[in-house]
Amino acid sequence: MRNPAVDYTATAVRPAWDSLPESVRSLVSDRLGGPVTSGPSAGAGFSGGFAAVVRGSGQFFVKAVSETDSPHIAANYRREAVINQALPSGVPVPRVHWIDQVDGWVVLALDPVDSARMPGLDDLDRVLASWHGVIDALATPSQALLDVGLNTAEDDNGPAFAGWRRIAAGEIPSSILGDWFPRELITPLAVLEDGWAPATAGTAVVHHDLRMDNVVLDGEGAPWFCDWNWPALAASWLDLPPLLVPAFAAGRDTSALLAAQPCMTGVSPEQVDALLAAVAGYWLVAGSHDFIPASPWLRQHQTWSGEATVRWIAQRRGWTLN
Repeated sequence: MRNPAVDYTATAVRPAWDSLPESVRSLVSDRLGGPVTSGPSAGAGFSGGFAAVVRGSGQFFVKAVSETDSPHIAANYRREAVINQALPSGVPVPRVHWIDQVDGWVVLALDPVDSARMPGLDDLDRVLASWHGVIDALATPSQALLDVGLNTAEDDNGPAFAGWRRIAAGEIPSSILGDWFPRELITPLAVLEDGWAPATAGTAVVHHDLRMDNVVLDGEGAPWFCDWNWPALAASWLDLPPLLVPAFAAGRDTSALLAAQPCMTGVSPEQVDALLAAVAGYWLVAGSHDFIPASPWLRQHQTWSGEATVRWIAQRRGWTLN
């Protein structure tokens, strides 16, 4: 399959430190006890808030956003702070130090990850091995996480994970699908998609947005799992199939890799395909929406991910695509 032509280390459009309001810079400086310098902006991600390591007498990884300009991102920062503090100590996540606001800006400070870099596909096995420790830590939600108030994955994704059924019903035009896609597969994908919720039902806590650009490796190569904005209750394996889509597109036998994961014991291929169908429909529909100047790579990422996921389903089920 063709490459996505997206550099996932450089998808974000972020303000520089010097362009932030003086009050925001002063808040961070005061927290760090004096003059500070900012490192380069984090290139990964699809949101537009400030994100960089800021150093003074100490150092924080700082996120900052205008609530007026980006209310949804500001809300995500607040949610992330609450979730982060409720995660068990066994979860390798950069921990929140503080969250504050000034002059309409929300500012979040977390532990910086030493020598942080986004993992590549060559690092996938170590990411998976570490993620299984997270699965074990979150298999039974702590009271702290339950008190935060987590929805089920079904509650969070109901309308979004109905893309194929909406296309089949004519609510969304099939013209959003490229020439590579045979229209006779819309109905079987809609049928598969319809089973995603029971297929993934469970009571474990899942990340719910696990991508390689939401993982960083430290200087020793250990993975840290970031951006816990959307955790939900579901089967513990829910995060893995979407995470493996880029590896499939790169030619890896991801069906065998997935089946070998400990959390997949007792999970049928039909359950996996139901989730993949739902995710593929979501990505393809989302990718057809209007271009977002503040996140210029998002639609291309979604469209490519949707096609790659359909191609993986087709391989698994013996379907032929154009």
